[in-house]
Amino acid sequence: MTLYILLALLNGTVIGTSRAINGRLSVEAGPFKASLWNHVVGFLFLSLLLLALGDWRFQAVPAPPLAAYLGGFFGALFVAVNSYVFPRLGAMNAALLVISGQMIAAVLMDYRNQGVAPSPIRCLGVAIVLLGIYLTRVSKSAPKKDKAP
Repeated sequence: MTLYILLALLNGTVIGTSRAINGRLSVEAGPFKASLWNHVVGFLFLSLLLLALGDWRFQAVPAPPLAAYLGGFFGALFVAVNSYVFPRLGAMNAALLVISGQMIAAVLMDYRNQGVAPSPIRCLGVAIVLLGIYLTRVSKSAPKKDKAP
């Protein structure tokens, strides 16, 4: 379990770094072109990785529901929107808002799939993250006191 937690944390840092890089590219090229470049490079990376692993063959898969292919659409949209907002909101706000959105969606999906209302602890976790975003914005707008000599 510890390995999975570390991998998830590492993945979070990779995602944050990726958003920063795409945000920079978005400023120069626009969010949709930045997203396209992101996916072209990702396609090349995965193609080379599958070739190196010798797992390039696509086997017949059972017919997945058509909606299963929408992940690519949402992934591309996610990258484009994130590339657009990242340089405008800043790394901290953009990351926290994305994580908050993911947490809210996860709570709603768990509710839908499991039919059980989210626990107060889960709701509190989402509220704490949203409060953190609010507090970072309030602390930025608060007037700074001059230091006495």
